[in-house]
Amino acid sequence: MDTKKKATTFDEQINKLLDRGVIINDKEKAKEVLSDIGYYRLGFYFFPFEKTYPKLDNTRKHTVLENTKFEDAVALYYYDFDLRNILNKYLARIEVAIRTTMVYELSNKYHEDPTWFISPKIVNQNFIDEFSEKVYKNIKKKEVIKRHKRKHPKDVYAPAWKTMEFMVFGNLTKLYDSLLLVDDMRLISLHFGVKKTKVFINYIEIIRLLRNACAHGNVLYDLKLETSTKKGPAGNFTIEQSSGLASALGVVRFLLKTISTNRLYDMDKKLKEVTLELYGRCPSLRSLIENRTGFKI
Repeated sequence: MDTKKKATTFDEQINKLLDRGVIINDKEKAKEVLSDIGYYRLGFYFFPFEKTYPKLDNTRKHTVLENTKFEDAVALYYYDFDLRNILNKYLARIEVAIRTTMVYELSNKYHEDPTWFISPKIVNQNFIDEFSEKVYKNIKKKEVIKRHKRKHPKDVYAPAWKTMEFMVFGNLTKLYDSLLLVDDMRLISLHFGVKKTKVFINYIEIIRLLRNACAHGNVLYDLKLETSTKKGPAGNFTIEQSSGLASALGVVRFLLKTISTNRLYDMDKKLKEVTLELYGRCPSLRSLIENRTGFKI
């Protein structure tokens, strides 16, 4: 027997949803949505309406709760879309602040060594060994770096304030984790109100993972990060919440507050607006959203 799943037409997709108990009042509009979003992607937003949710293993049933409307999953999809757009802006603000702090504090501390980021006295050897091929290979293609090289041909690398400007956030995270001196790490972490460097490493990793999730269009309302948030000044979350959006938002809010209370206010205001809009369309989702995001209105 051939058990491979095969592609389906919009009509077949609609019939599948109807068989599972989804109410579809306007089939033509539903086809339009499916052609825009895609049946598979939209399926992630039917999960909370399934009778067996949050069970998603082989025993899972696809039948939905009574009175589940097609529009309910669509509303949740667009809520997730709004969350990504809102968070992207503030995650970028946090990344820039961490980058700026690292460059400023350590470049001034080691002002005699503009390329301190590859010094074996400051950074562990593994980072240095991989730097040229895994990090600088792409950075040296930037026009700013090319100009520096033309002006200073003897320099193997451009100084930290130029080079680190083009490091991706994962590189910055790894550089921080590669610093040899705890005092150097604390120069950065204390700027953001975190005393324990291991907690700060965890926080910036959470920011990196959340930003990647937003950038790649991953599901946010039911987010499951590969790293759990450590107990610290951003909060002490339950086991269920520690790898989800609630704890990640806790880290975002904590770090953003150290950067700008106005930006934190702006973010919370926008999150509140889109969340209230979702509750207006689908009141039954309130408990799910409050549990997953920790954002209660």
